[in-house]
Amino acid sequence: MTAIAELLGSDADSLLNYECKGVPRSALSLPGPDFIDRVFTHTDRNPATLRNLQTLLNHGRLAGTGHVSILPVDQGVEHSAGASFAPEPAYFDPENIVKLALEGGCNAVASTFGVLGAVARKYAHKIPFLVKFNHNELLTYPNIHDQTLYGSVRRAYEMGAIAVGATIYFGSEESRRQILEVAEAFEEAHDLGMVCVLWCYTRNDAFKAKGADGKSTDYHAAADLTGQANHLGATIQADIIKQKLPTNNGGYAALNMGSSSYGKFDKRIYTKLAGADEQGQGAHPIDLCRYQIVNNYMGRIPLINSGGESKGESDLQDAVRTAVINKRAGGMGLISGRKAFQRPMKEGVKLLNAIQDVYLDESVTVA
Repeated sequence: MTAIAELLGSDADSLLNYECKGVPRSALSLPGPDFIDRVFTHTDRNPATLRNLQTLLNHGRLAGTGHVSILPVDQGVEHSAGASFAPEPAYFDPENIVKLALEGGCNAVASTFGVLGAVARKYAHKIPFLVKFNHNELLTYPNIHDQTLYGSVRRAYEMGAIAVGATIYFGSEESRRQILEVAEAFEEAHDLGMVCVLWCYTRNDAFKAKGADGKSTDYHAAADLTGQANHLGATIQADIIKQKLPTNNGGYAALNMGSSSYGKFDKRIYTKLAGADEQGQGAHPIDLCRYQIVNNYMGRIPLINSGGESKGESDLQDAVRTAVINKRAGGMGLISGRKAFQRPMKEGVKLLNAIQDVYLDESVTVA
């Protein structure tokens, strides 16, 4: 098992022994071996979708725990293939992507139509496939930021996938079209018994706001804005929400300073629900993540956080830290890609296993 406290270093006590000041764990629907029976059997999902949700939870090293570790490799489209795979060119080959997920003990592998379709007959029965059906692309000049459909739900189903995934850039000019496209696709996927996973990202230049001191702060990963994105994702019936780990809070407060007005908010989302001050400052990382889960219908729609970009030597420590925050907040797991595939496979497997060890360690409890 990974030496979790040792990897967390000086943050170990703060992260492993913290008790939430906001919403208590007793108010949440928490992950566990009986999560499908306890939570999802009350929904309108059909029996095939329930079976595939359980299949997802029953694969890999975390099988039977109610937690998931997913390998996502759609960066060849989202961030360009050269930039994504140059650190480890073996992953230009789709088979190595699936091998990493298998050897790393993941619950599923998430990737594009092209990647998973290239090896479907060899691997679709060996590890759950999650096909991402929309993407951004960075070849248009100048670069634009939009999500475009790359294929059909039917095609994902026919290649043997049990799940589909999509991204919506909430807050962007294109978000309402994306909401409609994804909602329609998720309805079809549920009719076919597939699991629906939504990347609930925020995107708007205005979310980088200047404060009274004139300094600009990026609120794209703020707990309040991402929490609302999660709530919209749950509204269109995502079965699992993927979200970036919150890095700050107070997005709504910042966007409502001076003469500006944006959305609607109540200062109690910071004070009562996240243990912060009225501007969203001072909250613990676990409380920030819990606020995301609160917006997921109090955990009825589970949250998985993304692993983030690879930063080199600190990747293992950063991945374990993210896993501890997610688990202690009440999350279902991590979906970590670049930290794993932008290095030799043996090292990638070690990193994925370290993430999974957090969820296997019974001493790491919900705060």
